[in-house]
Amino acid sequence: MNDVTLDAKPRRGPQSSAAASEGAGRIASIDLLRGLVMVLMALDHTRAVFHASDLSVRDVGEPALFLTRWVTHICAPTFIFLAGLSANLFGQKIGDRTRLAKFLLSRGLFLMLLELSLVHFAWAFSAGHTVFALQVIWAIGASMVALAGLIYLPLPLIGAIAVAMIAGHNLTDAISASDFGQWAWVWHVLHERGSVYPLPDVRLIVVYPLIPWIGVMAAGYALGPIYRLGAHERARALIGLGCALIALFLALRVSNIYGDPAPWVSQATWWSSALAVLNCEKYPPSLGYLLMTLGPALVLLGLFEGARGRLAQWITVFGRVPFFYYVIHLLWIGLLALILTALTGGSLDGASLRGGGKFSVGLPGVYLLWAFVVVTLYPVCAWFAHLKASQPGWWWRYL
Repeated sequence: MNDVTLDAKPRRGPQSSAAASEGAGRIASIDLLRGLVMVLMALDHTRAVFHASDLSVRDVGEPALFLTRWVTHICAPTFIFLAGLSANLFGQKIGDRTRLAKFLLSRGLFLMLLELSLVHFAWAFSAGHTVFALQVIWAIGASMVALAGLIYLPLPLIGAIAVAMIAGHNLTDAISASDFGQWAWVWHVLHERGSVYPLPDVRLIVVYPLIPWIGVMAAGYALGPIYRLGAHERARALIGLGCALIALFLALRVSNIYGDPAPWVSQATWWSSALAVLNCEKYPPSLGYLLMTLGPALVLLGLFEGARGRLAQWITVFGRVPFFYYVIHLLWIGLLALILTALTGGSLDGASLRGGGKFSVGLPGVYLLWAFVVVTLYPVCAWFAHLKASQPGWWWRYL
């Protein structure tokens, strides 16, 4: 959800008509991809609030529900990868590593604070909770703080660290936070999903442990020089790299050699077996999970170099205001849950994103509500994108 690409553009290389967005020198293919995954993100959150089922979203015997959740897996890796890529492009533009580091550090700390305040309220519809979830905004912010230090290293070394984190962290799956005694919280923050207690009455649920996510952002940063190529060469390189990651995923996952803490097993039907292959761990994201999401993301990023038309422009608007969209879509879905619950005579207690609404529908209803949420958010996002592009203040980069 980062918006470092406020006015970033590469120094060299011709750009196609789709390579630069309206005003401020934005790169439209990046905004388009970010916008697409943000639209998909709203599907996952709409399902979480409104779907009337106790079935697990990872149940391969329920293909429609499984795929509804699975298609949204691309969101978090793409957000964080593009944040790293955008940081590199911003650094290319300003030509000042120290200034970039200061921006990443301050923006990262700002996002971490917002996770515990504004984003917490948007999820819970309450500011009085003592239980806080450290989710994607936290992961983006903390990864930016880490990247602020990493950018002083040579770019090949940053890439090597990224690959080591992404490809090697599953080697530590057997290590448990409980092995560290009073320092268990460190391992929860770094690699194992769980709870930490900074104060006796305050619980932080670490949903997004940091090691692989820092690697994803560093990988995006290391890929930045690809935007010094011409549009055609860049598209070909991105598509080729994405296809290579997809092929590596299939090779590792089908063979069960390595890459996920839970090897897949053959199911009763061919389609459920195929879904079992795709059923990779997100918390923290396994190597398999990241390969099967970042691979298609890179392919789409390459294909979007030539994207034109009204639909592409429409989706791009969401990608230009990522954090704004993230917060208001949470608030709108939660408010919609309250409204529909009240209209149907249900109890309003707990009708929020975290607690779930009392109004529920089947999967077709979820898709209709998702479309309603996205369409009704468009005018607000278009207004804010125009407002943001027309304002000269430096602090707009933080929104």
